[in-house]
Amino acid sequence: MLTQNLEEPIFMENFSLTRFQAATSLKEIHLTLSPSPLTTQREIDAFYRQEMNEVRGGDKIKRLKLGLERALEAKDYYKACLMGHPGVGKSTELTRLINDAEIDNKFRAIRFSILSDLDPLNFNPLDVVLLMVIEIVEQTVAIAQRPREENLQNLLNWFNQEEITHKETRESKVTIEAGGGIKGDSLWSQMLGLFASLKGELRFASTREKKVVEYRIRRFNDLIFVANQLLDDCNQKLQEKEKRQWLIIGEDFDKAGIPTERITDLFIKYSNIFKDLNIHLIFNLPIALYNSSPAIRLAFLPENSLIIPDTAVFHQQQNHSPNQQGRSAVRKVLEVRVNSDLFEQGQIERIIVASGGNIRDIFYLVNYASDTAILDNKKTIDADAVNIAISNLRTEYERRLGDSNFDIDHVSYDDKAALLKRIYDGDKKAQIPNEILYALLNDRAIQELDKGNGERCFGVHPLVVDILNSQNIIPFSSQGGVPGGTSSK
Repeated sequence: MLTQNLEEPIFMENFSLTRFQAATSLKEIHLTLSPSPLTTQREIDAFYRQEMNEVRGGDKIKRLKLGLERALEAKDYYKACLMGHPGVGKSTELTRLINDAEIDNKFRAIRFSILSDLDPLNFNPLDVVLLMVIEIVEQTVAIAQRPREENLQNLLNWFNQEEITHKETRESKVTIEAGGGIKGDSLWSQMLGLFASLKGELRFASTREKKVVEYRIRRFNDLIFVANQLLDDCNQKLQEKEKRQWLIIGEDFDKAGIPTERITDLFIKYSNIFKDLNIHLIFNLPIALYNSSPAIRLAFLPENSLIIPDTAVFHQQQNHSPNQQGRSAVRKVLEVRVNSDLFEQGQIERIIVASGGNIRDIFYLVNYASDTAILDNKKTIDADAVNIAISNLRTEYERRLGDSNFDIDHVSYDDKAALLKRIYDGDKKAQIPNEILYALLNDRAIQELDKGNGERCFGVHPLVVDILNSQNIIPFSSQGGVPGGTSSK
C-alpha cells in the first residue's frame, strides 16, 4: 500500500513500464502495452489521451476534483464512488486525480486494493476501517509526528478489552508485541506490535475465530468513535506539516470473485462507515450494486457516484454503423504506444473493432498478434496474426457465456442469448437491468455506453455478435458481413 509516491507501482502485481515512447519494433511492444493502470505522472504524460473522455460522456475526474474542493470549502468530508466495467481505466483515472497539481496541493492520498491488502473472500467491514486507520496513523508518523498518546491508548484499550473478554476461551488472535528497535514498554512500541499483528490477520481473515469477529462487530460503534479521534488527530498533524488533508482511495471492490455478501455488508448494511468516518473517501463498487434496489441506502450521494462507460465502436441506435469518433479515440491510445508502421494496412482497424473499444482487450489483441508475428519471424503484424488473436479472444468470450458450478450467478445460456438478441435489436425494454443483464455485463458480453448526452444505452460486444451469428441467432446482412460484428462491412 502506498501514499502518493507515484514513482513506485501501486500494486505489487503491476507491470512496470520501461519505455515511454511508441514501440518501433515488435520486440518492444511488450514494453509499452500493459493492462496495468498508469501509475506515475511520467506514464500519464507519455500515454494518456484526453480523447477517450470526449467519447465517454466527459471527464469524470474533473467532477471528483470539484467535489473535493467544495468539501474543503464547506469544512466537510467528501465521500464518492467511481464505477466502470473492467478495462475502462478506473485506476488510471484516479492516478490523474491525485496527480492533479491543485489536488496534490490540498490532499495526500493513500490507495489500497481489496485484492492485495485484505482477504477478498473473508474480509468484513470492520477490517476496512482498521486498514484505513493503520495506514493513516503510520503514514502520519512517517511524514509529520505521532498522534496524541491518549488517542493511541484508546485504540489499544479497544483491543485490550477484547483480550480480557476472551482470555479464558483463548479466542482472541491479536497479540500486542513490542515493535522492533523501540523500547518494549513504550506505547508506540505496543501500537507497532498491534499494527503488525492486525496486518497479518487482515490478509488472512479466514483463520480468525468466528466469535472474535462477532464480538468486534458488536462493538463497531465504539471503534468508529475511537477511529475518528485518531483520524482527526492525524489530519491535524498533516495540515500543520503540509497544509494537506488525508484522502483514502479504495479499489478493486468490483472485481469478479469477491462474494456478493461481503460487498453488500460493506456498502449497504454497514454504509454508516462511510457516512460517519472523518476522512475523505473515494471507493469503487460494482455497478450492479449501484443499480440495485438496496442502493438507496448507499452512503454515496448520486452526484458523487460517477460511472466511466465503455467506448463505442458502433452506433448501437443507428443500425450498428461504425462510430468513427470512438474508433479514433481508441486508435490514439494505441498509436501513442505502438508505431502504426508495425501493422499491415487495415489491421489496426480490425483490432479496434474486435476489442469493442475496451483498452484491456485491445492491448491483449496487439500483444497476442505481435507475439504470433515474432514467432513466425515476421517484422510486422499481418492479417494472419490478427486472425489468430481475434479467434483466441473470441473463444474466451464464448467460454464466459457458459454456465459453471463456480459462477456467482447461474443464468442459462438460452436466457443470455435471448436477451443479447433483444439488446442487439434495440428493444428498449431489454435495457432495464435484471439478473440476466448483470450476468452479461459481468461476462463483458454487454457493454454499457454513453450516447453522447449522458444517456445510457447497452450494446453487444462485437466478438459476441460473431458468436451469435455463428449460431444463426443474428443473421448476415444483405450487404455482407454482420453489422456490429468483426466482419461488419
